[in-house]
Amino acid sequence: MLFSLDDTRPGEPFPDPSLAETDPDGLLAVGGDLSTERIVQAYRQGIFPWYGESQPVLWWSPDPRMVLFPHELHISRSLAREMRKKRFQITFDRAFDQVIQACARPRGKDDGTWLVPDMVAAYQRLHRQGIAHSVEAWREGELVGGLYGNALGGVFFGESMFARLPNASKVAFVCLIRSLADAGFRLIDCQVYTPHLQSLGARLVPRDEFLSLLDDAVHDERHFPVEVSCA
Repeated sequence: MLFSLDDTRPGEPFPDPSLAETDPDGLLAVGGDLSTERIVQAYRQGIFPWYGESQPVLWWSPDPRMVLFPHELHISRSLAREMRKKRFQITFDRAFDQVIQACARPRGKDDGTWLVPDMVAAYQRLHRQGIAHSVEAWREGELVGGLYGNALGGVFFGESMFARLPNASKVAFVCLIRSLADAGFRLIDCQVYTPHLQSLGARLVPRDEFLSLLDDAVHDERHFPVEVSCA
């Protein structure tokens, strides 16, 4: 069944993710607000907001869940060659607002965006509080790719990425995963399946397995890395 949340109660508990709808897959609740308190509580329970323009806030916990374990990162030969060229400079938290705005732009002529202004503002607040982070790929001083997400405990929750040059976001993602591994992070939540993520080593796991992994890793206090590791 679909649950309704009260937008005047940011600390209101979320329903059990196992009660989420199967069609559409993972839809759990509607309404509420995008306060930092509510968003952090959601991620800690394996729930995330995702909705489009002219829609209410929708909260999801799909089954199965796409995850990447740092030690399972896969780098194709072509991507390894690209990284050896060192065409991109990778940084962390240098241009969060630019990255999220780039991710929010429609990808095609007739496409909308799920990163509506309220969502952008919510993640900007999370960034100012040290929860949301960006990864930037630069070429000759120009931002050409990147991604952003949230770091809680030993888990990084990936949200969205963009690329203006081929392989820019892939190189940024690889450097992020290697840096997270060095910092002791145990799990990267990729949310839903894409061939792109699968090519990098992400895989689907049942939701109950994901929630068990999450409950353990999210309490393993780690710090988002300052130094970038691309080696």
